[in-house]
Amino acid sequence: MSQEVITTVTAKLGEGGDGTGEPTGPTGKPVAGYGPGEAPRWEEYSKCVHCGLCLNACPTYRELGLEMDSPRGRIYQMIQVDRGRLPLDKSFVQHIDLCLDCRACETACPSGVEYGRLVEAARGQIEKYYRRPSAGALLRRFFLSGVLAHPWRLEQLGKLLRIYQRCGLERLVTGSGVLNLVSRKLATAARLSPRMETPFFTPEVGKVFPAQGVRRFRVAFIAGCIGNLAFARLNEATVRVLTRNGCEVAIPAGQGCCGALHVHAGLRDLARTLALENIRAFQNGGFDAIITNAAGCGSVLKEYDQLFEYEQREHYESARAFSAKVKDVTEFLAEIELNPELGSLDACVTYQDPCHLGHAQRIRSAPRRLIAAVPGVRLVELKEAEVCCGSAGIYNVVHSEMASQLLASKMRRVDETKADWILTANPGCLLQLRAGVTASERPNRRVIHVVELLDEAYQLGKSVRPEKA
Repeated sequence: MSQEVITTVTAKLGEGGDGTGEPTGPTGKPVAGYGPGEAPRWEEYSKCVHCGLCLNACPTYRELGLEMDSPRGRIYQMIQVDRGRLPLDKSFVQHIDLCLDCRACETACPSGVEYGRLVEAARGQIEKYYRRPSAGALLRRFFLSGVLAHPWRLEQLGKLLRIYQRCGLERLVTGSGVLNLVSRKLATAARLSPRMETPFFTPEVGKVFPAQGVRRFRVAFIAGCIGNLAFARLNEATVRVLTRNGCEVAIPAGQGCCGALHVHAGLRDLARTLALENIRAFQNGGFDAIITNAAGCGSVLKEYDQLFEYEQREHYESARAFSAKVKDVTEFLAEIELNPELGSLDACVTYQDPCHLGHAQRIRSAPRRLIAAVPGVRLVELKEAEVCCGSAGIYNVVHSEMASQLLASKMRRVDETKADWILTANPGCLLQLRAGVTASERPNRRVIHVVELLDEAYQLGKSVRPEKA
């Protein structure tokens, strides 16, 4: 789409008889293609000046070169639907669905367009007013609504999956190729499914872990949903590192899924329900900070207030107070005086920026400062570290072809570093990068979270000095 065409379209979109820049119908009322409820709004998308600086930052545009699969193109389509000039149909849904919601365009945008708000609002409209015909869509909705939102059901499913993974049945099923005959997406989901760990982290929920040495902070830890089952060791490492740095760590009971996947999928009503459960679980705790080790979760947790701007407004202030205390674990540790009792690790590492840490939360230097604090570790910067690896929640299952292309590009960049370890700060990225390593020529490379690097270094370091009497 040429700049001339965009300028002309933008001018036409500004025409209207109601003084708001909105075109009007015969009755004088604004024409809109969205249904009632949250939708992309003029005050948000009007910030886009169609300059195109977002194009090269967008992973799908970089791969496909299609204007309608760029942030600028998607905003254009959102505007057209809002004006009633484009139906909320299959074509619109496909272009919006193909977006990773990585928010790299927000980093590149000189006008401050909050693209994440726009695409998530558009997906909310799609989920309410567009009927998805595929069985895969029904399965996705069942998992998000019927399983992920219910901690007990999720844990029981995790136990069954753990048996399936360890009894040899998984190897038999995947090796036979039968899943590919049933559904390619099902086969992809099986290949990328997280390994259920033993034991789960769920028994630790509701406990308080005392600080080692002098207590400097009282923090709360969000254990997550799948994180409790598939990243239990990461959660344990997070608690250990926090306590080694003078934190009393509470893991409040009553917490559950943060709702990040639901927000990204457009299930905003359910996301609000989950948000309120977490807000109530953590309120009145007197915490200095609420800590998460998942960048994707942290991004949504810090934006809980956005869920209540236009719906259930009475919860807006409590959501804003909650969000103000949320910190990524790397962000928090980089802000305090880090316990220096770190042992030496002889490792050449590289670091992949999770999209929702680097772009959504604008946290880039904190993880690198923590890596640099570990003696013996040599960090080799990854070219295009800010480009999405293709995980994006469940995107790598729903859009496996695009995700595979992005992962292949990422692994080529990783190979250039010749690093032995790949570090990141988000569980979804860990899964995606591990899949890339498994399929590579160097399948023995480690893929770990930054906080796990610190945990290993602390275990090799000196003991915490006892508190003076």
